[in-house]
Amino acid sequence: MASNRQDAALIAAEKVTKAFPLPEGHGTFTVLQDVSVKVCAGEVVALLGRSGSGKSTLLRILAGLIPPTTGQVLCAGKEVRGPNPDVAMVFQSFALMPWLTVLENVEWGLKARNVKPAERRRHALKVIDMVGLDGFESAYPKELSGGMQQRVGFARAFVVNPQVLFMDEPFSALDVLTAENLRGEIADLWLAGNFPARSILLVTHNIEEAVFLADRVVILGANPGHVRGELEIGLPRPRERSLPAFKALVDRIYTIMTNPEEQVTLPAAPEAVAEALATAPRFPPLPHARVGGISGLLELLIDRGGTDDIFQLAQRLSLEVDDLLPIVDAAQMLDFARVSQGDVAVTPTGRAFANAEILPSKELFRQQVLARVPQVASIYQTLREKRDGRMRADFFLDILDEHFPAEEAEQQFATALDWGRFAELFEYDADERVLWLSEPAAEPTAA
Repeated sequence: MASNRQDAALIAAEKVTKAFPLPEGHGTFTVLQDVSVKVCAGEVVALLGRSGSGKSTLLRILAGLIPPTTGQVLCAGKEVRGPNPDVAMVFQSFALMPWLTVLENVEWGLKARNVKPAERRRHALKVIDMVGLDGFESAYPKELSGGMQQRVGFARAFVVNPQVLFMDEPFSALDVLTAENLRGEIADLWLAGNFPARSILLVTHNIEEAVFLADRVVILGANPGHVRGELEIGLPRPRERSLPAFKALVDRIYTIMTNPEEQVTLPAAPEAVAEALATAPRFPPLPHARVGGISGLLELLIDRGGTDDIFQLAQRLSLEVDDLLPIVDAAQMLDFARVSQGDVAVTPTGRAFANAEILPSKELFRQQVLARVPQVASIYQTLREKRDGRMRADFFLDILDEHFPAEEAEQQFATALDWGRFAELFEYDADERVLWLSEPAAEPTAA
């Protein structure tokens, strides 16, 4: 199906905000803020954003699986107030029922809609053939490879002929070659005009995947998730990654995603989002990167003269954007690197850290982390104020729980712990879950 978009939206989110309650009544955590997105007939739309931008949450709201806190979702002009029958979803995990055969898994959605056995078998066999699983109808999921299991997931979604097919990072659990093969087959089906849905909404963190498959890319910002803008891809199909225009678009999107202030085709954020972002949180979210990863990034940059294009660096390292950008963000937070126009460059402080011997590097890291990372500085100051210099981890987790959901609070604590231990500010007993001051760092030279 070619991209022949009509103005009428098949599905639309209008000023959607989603907030989840924090544990023990500590207010709410806003995942999405004032998000408006639409998908029209005949187009592939990609939701592209970093971790924390609420991509999957938005997809589930559009599917009617969870309600918005404020705003509304419209499907064919009617408000969605429950599971949306006009959409089908392909998940990152294969989510097959292991006790059912391939045919029975594919038939399941039709069975739930009370389609007669003969008719649902006919439809199921047709889509099984479409996804290349002919001959495996009687096989069980455990007999299939990961790629074949995901083909069953596609067939299960195809068989109900949805208005919009939702794909939530459907290739991320597959090996590189299998994922590339499936992307190509989906692109071929769409181009051939016999795709079993009128539109596709794809959630991804893979920039190349978005440019390869989508007609339009909606770029989301994070903390809270909001629409920064959108880009029309405008490349003819089939698309070749080797073409300069393809590479230029990928590089442009990398530049946008690594520069929060960079303008997209729409204003960077609606007024309500800009106001929400203007209030700096007490604990800005830590990028989940280990010290070794930060140090390794700096060494790679120094080997290439101190600066590199982030897109090209990710390609050489075979890293996805969600794997590389937290390391870049951590280096920026510590003033070890700076990002501009899609390039990352080592700062003088970063160069000194990367080139120093182990003890001077720890001293420099200690100075930067105390000056720039409130989570670590708060833990260190609390331990200093205790007479015995010891404190249970649960105390700090309770504080972080007031600012982050429970799982994210644990990850924030783990990152702060990793940075603080490397800086020799404090130590930690995982069995007793107790932190205490490190002797060498009792009086750091700079705080």
